[in-house]
Amino acid sequence: MKYAGRLRKILMRSIERICNNPQECFVSPDKNFTRSGKFTAQDIFKCILTMEGTALSHELLNYFDFRTDTPTKSAFVQARAKIKASAFETLFYDFADSSNENKLFMGYRLLAGDGSDVHIPTNPLDERSFHPNTNGAKSYNLLHLNALYDLVAHTYTDAVIQKRLDWNEHRAFIEMTKHHLNDTVPVIFIADRGYESYNNMAHIIEEKNKFLIRIRSSKNSSIISGLDLPDGEFDISLTYKLVRKRTNEIKNMKKSDKLVRMISSSATFDFLPLKTEKGTPAVIYELPVRIVRIQITDNTYEIIATNLPVHEFSADIIKQLYAMRWGIETSFRDLKYTIGLLHFHAKKEESILQEIWSRMLLYNFSELIASHTPIKNENRKHPYRINFSQAVHICRNFLLRRISPSNVEVLVAAHILPVRLGQNHPRVLSKKHTAYFIYRIA
Repeated sequence: MKYAGRLRKILMRSIERICNNPQECFVSPDKNFTRSGKFTAQDIFKCILTMEGTALSHELLNYFDFRTDTPTKSAFVQARAKIKASAFETLFYDFADSSNENKLFMGYRLLAGDGSDVHIPTNPLDERSFHPNTNGAKSYNLLHLNALYDLVAHTYTDAVIQKRLDWNEHRAFIEMTKHHLNDTVPVIFIADRGYESYNNMAHIIEEKNKFLIRIRSSKNSSIISGLDLPDGEFDISLTYKLVRKRTNEIKNMKKSDKLVRMISSSATFDFLPLKTEKGTPAVIYELPVRIVRIQITDNTYEIIATNLPVHEFSADIIKQLYAMRWGIETSFRDLKYTIGLLHFHAKKEESILQEIWSRMLLYNFSELIASHTPIKNENRKHPYRINFSQAVHICRNFLLRRISPSNVEVLVAAHILPVRLGQNHPRVLSKKHTAYFIYRIA
């Protein structure tokens, strides 16, 4: 059987397995989907999974192949409300685990962590996600998607969705790293400077994994503040001594040892007690960190904190690993603009969460098929890659059984793009506003 056929079979089995567990899947297990109707529970999963950015009525016509007995929008909305959003989350993880091939880099799995804002329909009643208008700007509601992305397999492995007022990337990052406590393969967690934190590093070390985190260059707001570090590139190993208690003994230690760091009671560090009995010795937590300064361009340097061993990972490999982190940034772009995370077919929170988990699953499904499609690059000026936008369109129709497994690979391979190496373009930032259904292309 072709790889695409096996992958679709894995997904369909996951959907069937979840639908056969009413307690986990349905809001009212004793009543939901017990009678025959135009929608089965599996129809709801597959319909939401294959949705694009058009109006709901168009999506239903497309799913039911423009049949004259296509169910109404109202019937669909009522049917989807019977399924828990957590069932789609379970489906995402079940498929991610079932399709994982453990693609490795030097024996490690590379997981990049980052977050991205997701604008959802405005609802002032949802105070945790609502952002009121300021200076004449429009009000809006915001969710924050925290994710771990496999940089070698090009798939999402974990996600934590938070509302605007509950947004805490550090807490979400630690929660996601704990999902890999029992992995048989060692993991390197890679993150940008927003994740610079003693607590994040300590959690990963305690979990027996590795980290590679870019840290701020400013010596006033970074873990390297107060250290006498050389100019240019360097690679040094340090051991920080973290302590909460502010005794005279600790203060004197700090004067002679710049690696002694006092952690305030308001700062999060889970491996030191907030309070200790008077007269008891201070608890010191030792945090070994390797600091590597690498040159990016003629005048640009980046500083990396890691616990990767020097004998195995040289500074050049550290530089290569950090460059690979950009994969999660481009994945968010594809997730929003190609898969359609910017467009929702609902206003209720549960229904929006259904679609977020479905979009991430469709991304993984499409990337897996694209990555297993061979490309012939001989006798060409540039190397080529799969056109991911076309691959997603083909995969949607493949899931709807309009394309046979034997033809999927042929169609995906027919749509390729040249990779012009060494080109740099300035990043253009612009505001993006919600495009309502009545203003979208039909």
